Amino acid sequence: MAVPKSKITKSKRGMRRAHDAVNATAYIEDKDSGEMRRPHHVDLKSGMYRGRQILEPKDD
Repeated sequence: MAVPKSKITKSKRGMRRAHDAVNATAYIEDKDSGEMRRPHHVDLKSGMYRGRQILEPKDD
Protein backbone atom coordinates (compact mmCIF):
# COMPACT_ATOMS: atom_id res chain seq x y z
CA MET A 1 0.00 0.00 0.00
CA ALA A 2 1.36 3.42 -0.93
CA VAL A 3 2.00 5.65 2.06
CA PRO A 4 3.54 9.13 1.84
CA LYS A 5 6.97 9.30 3.42
CA SER A 6 6.41 12.83 4.69
CA LYS A 7 3.69 15.47 4.91
CA ILE A 8 3.15 17.62 1.81
CA THR A 9 3.16 21.26 2.84
CA LYS A 10 0.40 23.68 1.88
CA SER A 11 2.94 25.51 -0.29
CA LYS A 12 3.87 22.41 -2.32
CA ARG A 13 0.22 21.41 -2.64
CA GLY A 14 -0.63 24.90 -3.89
CA MET A 15 2.23 24.84 -6.42
CA ARG A 16 0.95 21.55 -7.81
CA ARG A 17 -2.59 22.93 -8.10
CA ALA A 18 -1.49 26.20 -9.70
CA HIS A 19 -2.54 25.08 -13.20
CA ASP A 20 -5.84 23.49 -12.19
CA ALA A 21 -7.84 26.74 -12.26
CA VAL A 22 -10.43 27.10 -15.01
CA ASN A 23 -9.62 30.05 -17.27
CA ALA A 24 -12.13 32.13 -19.19
CA THR A 25 -12.37 31.26 -22.87
CA ALA A 26 -10.34 33.64 -25.03
CA TYR A 27 -12.03 35.55 -27.84
CA ILE A 28 -10.56 38.05 -30.28
CA GLU A 29 -12.17 40.47 -32.69
CA ASP A 30 -11.79 39.37 -36.31
CA LYS A 31 -10.00 41.98 -38.45
CA ASP A 32 -12.20 41.49 -41.52
CA SER A 33 -15.72 40.89 -40.19
CA GLY A 34 -15.44 42.53 -36.77
CA GLU A 35 -17.06 39.47 -35.17
CA MET A 36 -15.75 37.83 -32.02
CA ARG A 37 -14.10 34.45 -32.65
CA ARG A 38 -11.75 32.01 -30.93
CA PRO A 39 -8.04 32.29 -31.78
CA HIS A 40 -6.88 29.69 -34.35
CA HIS A 41 -10.48 28.91 -35.35
CA VAL A 42 -12.43 29.55 -38.55
CA ASP A 43 -14.65 32.64 -38.51
CA LEU A 44 -18.07 31.02 -39.00
CA LYS A 45 -19.74 34.18 -40.29
CA SER A 46 -17.31 34.80 -43.18
CA GLY A 47 -15.78 31.30 -43.45
CA MET A 48 -12.25 32.74 -43.54
CA TYR A 49 -9.19 31.34 -41.77
CA ARG A 50 -5.77 33.00 -42.04
CA GLY A 51 -6.82 34.97 -45.11
CA ARG A 52 -8.19 31.97 -47.03
CA GLN A 53 -11.80 31.00 -47.73
CA ILE A 54 -12.38 27.68 -45.96
CA LEU A 55 -16.18 27.49 -45.60
CA GLU A 56 -19.10 28.96 -47.44
CA PRO A 57 -20.26 32.13 -45.62
CA LYS A 58 -23.49 31.94 -43.65
CA ASP A 59 -26.43 33.95 -44.99
CA ASP A 60 -28.73 35.16 -42.20
